[in-house]
Amino acid sequence: MSGHSSKPTVGALPDTTVESPFVPVVLTWLVWSLFVATVVVLVARLRLGAVWELPGLVAIDGLTVLMWVVITFFSSILHSYSRRYMAGSSHQTRFFLAMFGFTVAVMALLAADHIALFGVLWMAMGLIMAKLIGINEGWKQAQAAAAVARNYFLTSSILLGGSLTALWWATDATTISGISAAADTLGGSLWLVAAGGLVFAAMIQSALIPFHGWLLSSMTAPTPASALMHAGFVNAGGILLTRFAPVITVDSTLMLGVVAVGAASAGGGKLLKSVQTDIKTKLGCSTVGQMGFMIMQAGLGFFGAAITHLILHGFYKAYQFLSSGQQVEQKRPSETTEHTVGRMTSAVGFGVALLTGLVGGVVFTVLTGKGANVDSGLLLTFFVVFTTLHAARTAVQHTSLSPLARYGAVPLVFFPAIVTYAVVYESVSNLLTVSTATTELTLLHGVIAVAFVGIYVAIETGIHEHSQRLYVALLNATQPSSDTLLTSTEEYNEY
Repeated sequence: MSGHSSKPTVGALPDTTVESPFVPVVLTWLVWSLFVATVVVLVARLRLGAVWELPGLVAIDGLTVLMWVVITFFSSILHSYSRRYMAGSSHQTRFFLAMFGFTVAVMALLAADHIALFGVLWMAMGLIMAKLIGINEGWKQAQAAAAVARNYFLTSSILLGGSLTALWWATDATTISGISAAADTLGGSLWLVAAGGLVFAAMIQSALIPFHGWLLSSMTAPTPASALMHAGFVNAGGILLTRFAPVITVDSTLMLGVVAVGAASAGGGKLLKSVQTDIKTKLGCSTVGQMGFMIMQAGLGFFGAAITHLILHGFYKAYQFLSSGQQVEQKRPSETTEHTVGRMTSAVGFGVALLTGLVGGVVFTVLTGKGANVDSGLLLTFFVVFTTLHAARTAVQHTSLSPLARYGAVPLVFFPAIVTYAVVYESVSNLLTVSTATTELTLLHGVIAVAFVGIYVAIETGIHEHSQRLYVALLNATQPSSDTLLTSTEEYNEY
């Protein structure tokens, strides 16, 4: 209509040249100071090699100091990033207080030895993350998303509390170290309840299928909070299983179950991601898959590999979220556009991938010693090589190289990646006090491996796209809670 101008719902970008509020500045400097301090502590731990503790309350071991460095580094980057991202927001101070509080809660959780302290901090970590998801109190969708997440996290805390109580009852120990020392005496129905509760608590916190709903409903969170969630919070499942590894490894059948649920999420997350167009939701589905892979490694008995994966995934996913705005491109379909453009599915591409994977498996085995025997180490090597190779091929596919050049580029990307993974894995394993719990391979392990490869091959070749029923099922499985959906942009005004 001529002469009509609509009222803008979002004002001009804030002037970031003015002096920042006091709280964000102080907390940013403080968290960077914590990062420097944790690096010093890590160096001291490497030189001295002792476990520092307040008996019955706190125990600072290799896992503690390693994850302290990782979480404070991520948090420092996100605090600095948020100084610009949250500038001008009415809830800027509350956001920084919550993010810093989350950092402190995670650091305390990593050092906690008393089971009551561990349980309280686990719940606090979840409640603070729910607060970050719903930081905008005037946005009803954000509050709905926070409520969804809070319900999941409280359920996880209840399961963990029940497990810790059962373990205290079975071992008469009130510390994680005491329970670990008495793990050889565990067994029976009480142990099964405790171990099952630990696994389910880890699955919820790491957003494994079918508990991924809270993660895909959390898109109301500010991008820095999403980065902290996907690079840090979801890793709690791997930390939990590593902390209680002596309990989890009592029975090989339970370990096989952990492998199965991890593999289901690893493959399921890949399928869910294949039907997404929204960038943040696609990243969320990717996290579901990657966390499944992390849990699967723990189920194979290689807790050092699980910690390695969560660290490397944390760096990758934090970068992906903080740079997600750069991935938005305006495109339009054309007559020459094909959905399968860029897929390297020719016989030459398959041959290059197979040869590269075989050589990569040998390299990983030489560097780590895993895969030399017919046990779960062989399966670990297979999964690490397969997923790393897939990531390398995906990275090459998104370049403008010619098909022939792409085939040559795959090994150039893959081999540095597999060597880096192996070196980090060895370094992490040397820091941990948890020993590897290698298990024998069974027929079910083989079925899981075949299904895992089948899903990836189906997606790579586009076979899964021929089923409309599968497409609808996957799309429905990724739908967030209806109360969290923003149906009109006018309902949201950041400033």
